[in-house]
Amino acid sequence: MTRIRTDILISGGGVAGLTAAAAFGSLGFQVICVDPTPPITDGAAEGADLRTTAFLQPSIPVLQTAGLWTRLEPFAAPLQIMRIVDAGGVTAEPRIIKDFDASDISEQPFGWNLPNWLLRREMVARLAELPNVTFLPGVATTHLLTRSTEALVTLSDGRSVAARLVIAADGRASTMREALEIPVKTIRYGQKALAFAVSHPLPHQNVSTEIHRSGGPFTLVPLPDRDGLPCSAVVWMETGPEVARLAALPVAEFEAAMTARSCQILGPLTLASRRSVWPIISQIADRMTGERTALMAEAAHVVPPIGAQGLNMSLADLAVLLDLAQADPAEIGSVKMLDSYQRRRHLDVQARVTGIDTLNRASMMGGQSLRDLRATALNALYSIAPVRKTLMKAGLGLR
Repeated sequence: MTRIRTDILISGGGVAGLTAAAAFGSLGFQVICVDPTPPITDGAAEGADLRTTAFLQPSIPVLQTAGLWTRLEPFAAPLQIMRIVDAGGVTAEPRIIKDFDASDISEQPFGWNLPNWLLRREMVARLAELPNVTFLPGVATTHLLTRSTEALVTLSDGRSVAARLVIAADGRASTMREALEIPVKTIRYGQKALAFAVSHPLPHQNVSTEIHRSGGPFTLVPLPDRDGLPCSAVVWMETGPEVARLAALPVAEFEAAMTARSCQILGPLTLASRRSVWPIISQIADRMTGERTALMAEAAHVVPPIGAQGLNMSLADLAVLLDLAQADPAEIGSVKMLDSYQRRRHLDVQARVTGIDTLNRASMMGGQSLRDLRATALNALYSIAPVRKTLMKAGLGLR
């Protein structure tokens, strides 16, 4: 059997894996990217990922390196203000509204929001432009054998690949991570999230709004207008049984429920897509490397969708890998490179997973006294300008 040789084998063709393939390919490395599930690149198609991703400021240079930002920017909705609404009083209505404005710390928006299915469409198109990148949708990694000089990967179609570096971007149940026997710590909250798009009569004005009551946040993230109407993506986190109930409601009843939960911040909400359901967990790998292998994205860490941290943590992983690969291309996949990656990423990942876990537990508070405590803490933190600016910079990953 002929063995294929490459610089980098990327296991996983989600948004993170596709970005990694485009970035390393754009730098001239030979790249093979595989994923068992062909990407769905039409938002109306069955199984399309209806979630959105907000790329925060530090992620844009990575997208530029990958040759992706010029493709994505025309479709992106800027996020100028992050609004936190506490609706945890006796009645479901806003009692505290605090705006975190990007202009306080930067001349740019916090980030830019795009639908995940559209990201896949543009990323697959970018890979097709790169002759040194081979994308194999419908093909999985099945076995991994590593040695000091290379990693040998068996694919589900029977082919074998020898790579200097394997990047495991194959999700929370990563086959490559399991092959390396790297343990993970998983936290389950009994939560799920509904993801869908809505239209509304009031413009969002590039404000991303998190509304806290109990069960988890209800988040409205700006999207470009659709058919002349303002639109937003919604992630609605609740207990598993409540999400199941909401997902099964007739459209009219669901629209009434989501409008009430949104406190009518943008007026009556109209469902503009199907509803999809996603499990909510936190998870972190004990380490982010193995011999000739780097873990990134959800193979290394999973967080609840709060503060647009998930994929931006993944692109922070990628930024470090790109920096190390460019600094010394001959060392790609070496012990030296992977030790540096572990040192530069794992402590930051641990801190962010812990912080987001704390925020999620606070958002779930059901008792009135605990909700009052949460509101008091929000008001106190916001009122101290240096603290407010520090929190904004920390959320962006800026120093």
